[in-house]
Amino acid sequence: MTDLLADATDLGAVTLRVADLDSMTTYYADGVGLQVLATGRDSIVLGRGDRAAVELRHAPELQHAPTSAAGLFHTAIVFGSQGALARAAYSVATRHPASFTGSSDHLVSKALYFDDPEGNGVELYWDRPRAEWPEPEPGSLVRMATLPLDPNRFLREHLDQDAQADAFVGHVHLKVGDIPSARAFYVDVVGFEVTVAFGDQALFVSAGGYHHHVGMNTWASNGAGPRTPALGLGQVTIRVPDADALAGLRDRLRISGVPVEDDGDTLTFADPWRNIVRASITPR
Repeated sequence: MTDLLADATDLGAVTLRVADLDSMTTYYADGVGLQVLATGRDSIVLGRGDRAAVELRHAPELQHAPTSAAGLFHTAIVFGSQGALARAAYSVATRHPASFTGSSDHLVSKALYFDDPEGNGVELYWDRPRAEWPEPEPGSLVRMATLPLDPNRFLREHLDQDAQADAFVGHVHLKVGDIPSARAFYVDVVGFEVTVAFGDQALFVSAGGYHHHVGMNTWASNGAGPRTPALGLGQVTIRVPDADALAGLRDRLRISGVPVEDDGDTLTFADPWRNIVRASITPR
């Protein structure tokens, strides 16, 4: 049994529990530029092509959790070109100007940040080619930073470029109660590798050398306990490349005593803060 997730592991759709399904659909469709891929009685799936990015599930009976609770920090949607990122960011900023919260150059990526109508964080970003990533510092697999990025200059330079690139969930950033427990679960059990660690404040982990598939921080949630049902994050999806990779994860969860719902093709389990994680094989 390997202790690591397969290199080809990536993320699938993030599920959000929402109070107003119509306004949230408008934000992610008309704002971010995702397409409606499927509709259900109380849910809508959005993405591009055949790849889902966000599933919205109507849950008007729930309330918002306090900002100090564990849960979602942001869903990060990666675009295949700077032109596509610029078009999406311009669209959101034009239709929902109050939702813009900032922008940064992280050395490995360029990112613009927003809050959706129900306060869920949204990162829209573009990855630099891996050959252009800076050399990591000793003790890290990846070097990242938070440098200024002028959003208006970024739009001026890239809005007229091709905007037809793919868009999908590149990573998810979670609010957790403490970093040692997050590391013990997402690294020692799930099988991600640590790429960058910032003491007891933040941890970034990935498979296959990516800068991060999951980020975790305690900036507002230090000491948070398990979540109770609330609006916001419903589920994170991990996609593994084959049955062997899924079996390895199944074994690690079993050995660690993590309760798992297992239908043979999909594993569903919870992290220490009751964030729900679903692992399945990447569709071919």
